[in-house]
Amino acid sequence: MPFERPHPLPSSAPAAPSKQTSGAAIAPQDPTLLRRLLRAKDRMDAASHEAWPVQRLAEVSGVSEAHFARSFRQAFGIPPHRYLLTRRIEQATTLLRDTNLPITEIAFATGWESLGTFGRIFRDITGMSPSGVRREAQANATPLDRVPACVLKAAQRPDLTTAVLEKRRRLAEGTNPS
Repeated sequence: MPFERPHPLPSSAPAAPSKQTSGAAIAPQDPTLLRRLLRAKDRMDAASHEAWPVQRLAEVSGVSEAHFARSFRQAFGIPPHRYLLTRRIEQATTLLRDTNLPITEIAFATGWESLGTFGRIFRDITGMSPSGVRREAQANATPLDRVPACVLKAAQRPDLTTAVLEKRRRLAEGTNPS
């Protein structure tokens, strides 16, 4: 089964056109290299609050820094640093919408070292300030959106106090008042 190249992630800024030498198309990447790139991408996803310089990502992938940066951009459509920024902004947006944590705490929890940098980049990417996103999310929240996810999950959880086979037996005998 051939390995399919992952689709590029959507980003707010269009990716720069790839440079091609003498009009030749870029060759598809080796499946082994793609697995290595995915390993680095998964590590960034799992710990996006950590610093991920290209050197560290290249070590995770087992390739040189230049080859990693070039291959990552070719495979996913955006450079590794921009990918990491989008993950951090997504997490920050979720925390702003779903928690009452102070914006400073959210900035540091999602990997930013400076509140000013967080605010500037957040505004550049989303078009709104972090406090603006929080205000809009609270204003547009329906009553059900304000119920904690753990409570919703518990309320929607199937009744498994009785074994499934016992439920089937009761239904077959007509003793289960459903």
